[in-house]
Amino acid sequence: MIDRYSREEMKKIWDLNTKFDYYLKVELAVCEAYTKTGKIPKKDFEEIKKRAKFNIERIDEIEREVRHDVIAFLTCVNESLGEDLSRHMHIGMTSSDVIDTAFALQIQDSGKIIKKDLDETIKSLKELAKKHKKTICIGRSHGIIAEVMTFGVKLCNWIDILERQRDNFEHALEEIRVGQISGPVGTYSNISPEIEKITCKSLGLKPAKISTQIIARDYHAYFMQSLALIASVLEQFATEIRHLQRTEVLEAEEGFAKGQKGSSAMPHKKNPVLSENLCGLARVVRCNSLAAMENITLWHERDISHSSAERIIFPDSLILVDFMLNRFNGIVQNLVVHEKNMLKNANRFGGIVFSQKVLLELTEKGLTREEAYKIVQRNALDAFENDGDFKANLLKDEEVLKLLSVEEIDQIFDKEAYLKNIEEIYKRVL
Repeated sequence: MIDRYSREEMKKIWDLNTKFDYYLKVELAVCEAYTKTGKIPKKDFEEIKKRAKFNIERIDEIEREVRHDVIAFLTCVNESLGEDLSRHMHIGMTSSDVIDTAFALQIQDSGKIIKKDLDETIKSLKELAKKHKKTICIGRSHGIIAEVMTFGVKLCNWIDILERQRDNFEHALEEIRVGQISGPVGTYSNISPEIEKITCKSLGLKPAKISTQIIARDYHAYFMQSLALIASVLEQFATEIRHLQRTEVLEAEEGFAKGQKGSSAMPHKKNPVLSENLCGLARVVRCNSLAAMENITLWHERDISHSSAERIIFPDSLILVDFMLNRFNGIVQNLVVHEKNMLKNANRFGGIVFSQKVLLELTEKGLTREEAYKIVQRNALDAFENDGDFKANLLKDEEVLKLLSVEEIDQIFDKEAYLKNIEEIYKRVL
């Protein structure tokens, strides 16, 4: 339910009617600024607020003739105001004053939703991490089993990464909280910087330090990069879930609803389709961030080559990241964790993952590292290549038994010893 509501709320911010609502909000804020400075009579402004409106069909009709969406919008609004009041609209402004300032408002409102999504997802991860603080699993490097860890620690890494991206996103969102009311080429030729200050303050924005009829597009590229980073780390987490759901691993899997089917041909299938969706969508968001980088380069003080791309990449990326966070949050909340399989995989081949412990114990007993490594590797590879038992091999190895007792070997294979610093990790992250 939250998932659906959030996406609908995000989509509404970027629909055509709402875009013109933002345009009107900017125009009215400028009129209010002029009223505060005495240029527009207060009674006129009150009447403007009551009468100003637009109609999408009428804007479309006008635009077919004038071929300019802002002019079509203003013409439509002025029709609702009449000649006596329309003279107060758009004084000293250029189209981009309206477009870029309204765009900033859209981004800020969208950003509030993304921040909420991030907080909710991090909360879900923390709850799962607390539950699995001591759940033994195997850590892997290069896709190969490495050493014992806990599933909670794996989740703590995800939490740390996502919290960092939340901070990065909040910084990017604050950076792009800028508007402009500076006129053609940004010199305030027919409008006062004071009007810009009053307008931006009223709208909850900061005036751009300088604008050249548009707000510089490095702001927007930086913001889009923050979205791409969120999408990319979600792909990282989703890829891990996909690996853990593989049949030969089966340590965790996506929740499988009653009546759900995984394959049209094979009834046994339960596929990680939600995580696969996230991996695919991350590619789209990253490509969109590249388009935002390309938008930085414009001719002279401005052109509109950025505009056509932004009309696609911003709503698409914000809607997608909202969707992705909600989808991933759902995966986390419904994740099935197979603790027995995690333990089983940690014990594979008679515990070859304890090889470093054996190596260190043998060096403590007086062997050189090279001598110890050779003995341990010989026993470990024999277990690995022959589906054998590493611990059993050690208990039969005369070189090992000369230095280590059976009790000492048993102690080496104690998994709890690997958990001694888990609390320290949790203190840092949670």
